[in-house]
Amino acid sequence: MSIDEIKQLDITERILLVEEIWDSIAKEQAHLGLSEYEKEVLDIRLASLEESPDDLISWDEIKNRLRD
Repeated sequence: MSIDEIKQLDITERILLVEEIWDSIAKEQAHLGLSEYEKEVLDIRLASLEESPDDLISWDEIKNRLRD
C-alpha cells in the first residue's frame, strides 16, 4: 500500500492501520536487545544517578518549570 493510497483511507481506517503498525513494531521491539553504545550510555546515566541522587528531577517538576 502506497502513501497515496493510505491518504485516501478515511480516518478510522488510517487509525486502525497505525494501530496495526504500532503493534507489529512493539512485537518486534520486544526481541531486540540494546546496542553496546546504548548499554554504555545507560551505565553512565545510572552511575551519575547513584553518585548524585539529589540531582534527580521529577517529571512533574520538569513540566512545572516549562509552564513558568
